[in-house]
Amino acid sequence: MRFQRETKIENKVPTASMADIAFLLLIFFMTTTIFKMEDGLPITLPRAETAAKQEREKIIRVWIDPVGHISIQDRLVMVEQIKDLMLGAMTENPALIVAFNADHRTPNGIVSDVMDELKEANAVRVSFTSDKETKGG
Repeated sequence: MRFQRETKIENKVPTASMADIAFLLLIFFMTTTIFKMEDGLPITLPRAETAAKQEREKIIRVWIDPVGHISIQDRLVMVEQIKDLMLGAMTENPALIVAFNADHRTPNGIVSDVMDELKEANAVRVSFTSDKETKGG
């Protein structure tokens, strides 16, 4: 008597370790990704002896670089646009604090113009941001 063997060759992709691979890739990308907070403009802040932290939701950031470019919340704006932009932001959140970041080489005229526009928009809660001064420097 002859026995016949049935050999079946399956065309399957082994998926037993697929979940492990997916989690390893997920962990890899989570640990190697750099999250970019805010761009702003490249400025060198003046030095200060003390500084206080504020909540991010209550802050709108105004950046002025040495050339005079103005950026509000990472959007380049002209001096004439500041009042309308700030009026809209102040109606959404009346407790808004303006974090003013101006380079120490920025002309005072531009800083004054921006401050005037903030006053007209009734954005009077202004915080001037600076770098914390280190001893000997």
